[in-house]
Amino acid sequence: MSVCVVYDLQGKKVDELKLPEALFDGTVNVNAMHQAIVMYQANLRQGNASTKERAEVSGGGKKPWRQKGTGRARAGSSRSPLWRGGGTTFGPHPKDFTYQVPRKVKIGALVASLSSKLNDNDLLCVDQLKLESDKTKDFAKVLKNLKLAGKIVAVVESVDDNVSRISRNIPSFRMVRSCDVTAHDILQNKKLLITKSAFKDLLKRVQ
Repeated sequence: MSVCVVYDLQGKKVDELKLPEALFDGTVNVNAMHQAIVMYQANLRQGNASTKERAEVSGGGKKPWRQKGTGRARAGSSRSPLWRGGGTTFGPHPKDFTYQVPRKVKIGALVASLSSKLNDNDLLCVDQLKLESDKTKDFAKVLKNLKLAGKIVAVVESVDDNVSRISRNIPSFRMVRSCDVTAHDILQNKKLLITKSAFKDLLKRVQ
């Protein structure tokens, strides 16, 4: 059975968390992660790019010149796509890019992302993420004690208001609840900081 070491905020080992061998056997389901990440990124797209066709461009109601006798090519509107200031042919229009993958794929991607961080030693489990101090520098010191650098996502069971406030000025750090975290949240950050209670909650989600 796989074991995850639990540390305190000073970086000292205080406990161990046993992980189910069926989920954390060292393999990473790359296919499930790819499907889930593509879906999450597609769902983030605004899809509001828009252009006007010839019928939507203002003006152009009058025929520029008579049909015959001028020697010029015939023209019915000054808003033709062939003219400057005219409409756009086959231009983009607002579109909804959102779609869903099966729930099992999402769960498989979440387990795979956790396994990936665990295999790369980029997952750190702490007993709790609470701080008495209200200073950002004290929270930065905690991250230094835990040897966390780069982009960090912290997964907690419930967000502590004090930690949320003092970590706000650290741009590379963000927190997310265990009931809301996705594979996309985990994989777009270098380090994963997770509390023991949040890890147990995640295990319930994926089993």
